[in-house]
Amino acid sequence: MDLTLIIPAKEEKFSLPLVLEEIKEFSAKKLVILSKNDDTTYNAIKNFQAEIIYQTGTGYGNAIREGIEKAQSKYICIFYADGSTDPKYLTQMYEKIVSEKKDLIFSSRYEKGAGSADDDFITRIGNFFFTSFGNIFFSLNISDILFTYIIGKKSSFDLMNLTSDNVCLCVEIPIKSKRLNLKYSTLPSFERKRYGGKKKVNPFFDGFKILIYMIKSLW
Repeated sequence: MDLTLIIPAKEEKFSLPLVLEEIKEFSAKKLVILSKNDDTTYNAIKNFQAEIIYQTGTGYGNAIREGIEKAQSKYICIFYADGSTDPKYLTQMYEKIVSEKKDLIFSSRYEKGAGSADDDFITRIGNFFFTSFGNIFFSLNISDILFTYIIGKKSSFDLMNLTSDNVCLCVEIPIKSKRLNLKYSTLPSFERKRYGGKKKVNPFFDGFKILIYMIKSLW
């Protein structure tokens, strides 16, 4: 399988070892991008079969971008370090992108047969708003704009020239995919609860940043 899993991690000493153990038999390269000086996470995973790099910048989006730059495979997949992305969908996503000759496959928690164990009223409303905003003003055709469990061609990600260092990357990817006329589709998936540690996303603060990014992207 010509695939690299991009796994951004920050203070995930509890969850990431469980994640790497779960996917150790999966035939894809595992590339973990750690925050600077995150020695506790490094020590927790250093004996696993995964390439570990320290990001030169800061932020969730930056870690993903640096992972994309480092990857050498034909396909890459953004995979979560907290255990919420179920690896059982990896094969389905890979087979779909290859068989349908797509550039990207977006996982969705809001299609038939999908769901989330980590969702609440605020996050559901927020996702509905941002997804509707994207579909109306950017002519997207997706059902879950904030979920970055995405598989795509390395060449397609390179073509996007991504710039976001923070959570805005989740909307930058579909917006630029549309503007570049990339071929994409969706796959229903279930988001699990994180294995441990603290949730890194603030729905109000990060939601405001995403809103500003989307408004600026209209012009």
